[in-house]
Amino acid sequence: MTWFTVVAIVAGAMLTGAAVLAVIRATIGPNMPNRAVALDVLVAVLVGGLGIEAAYNQHATTLPILVVLSLVGMVGSVSIARFATGNDADDAATAELHSGPDHEHPGDQPDGINGPDGNPDGRRQVVP
Repeated sequence: MTWFTVVAIVAGAMLTGAAVLAVIRATIGPNMPNRAVALDVLVAVLVGGLGIEAAYNQHATTLPILVVLSLVGMVGSVSIARFATGNDADDAATAELHSGPDHEHPGDQPDGINGPDGNPDGRRQVVP
């Protein structure tokens, strides 16, 4: 058994342990960001395992799979992070328009000035 085989076996064992721990975290994670990180780690472990296999067997046929998995993992992480924060350009623009001292809560208008039909939030009342 060569040193290369020993290194590949040890690296494979470490990646297997990391995959098991990531699956446990994804299963019992208390919230969505923990599960997202665990699944991201699982994709990274899969990429590492395929890299070890390609290096051990000395072929490059799995390189396109490695690139695709890396891109899918990155796009998935970015989209989950964006979804988890709840911020997008429309929300930021809306928050900027409705912030400041000149625009408090719509029901807090002075002198009893309300929207149409006397509704304090400025919307029309729909009568069925």
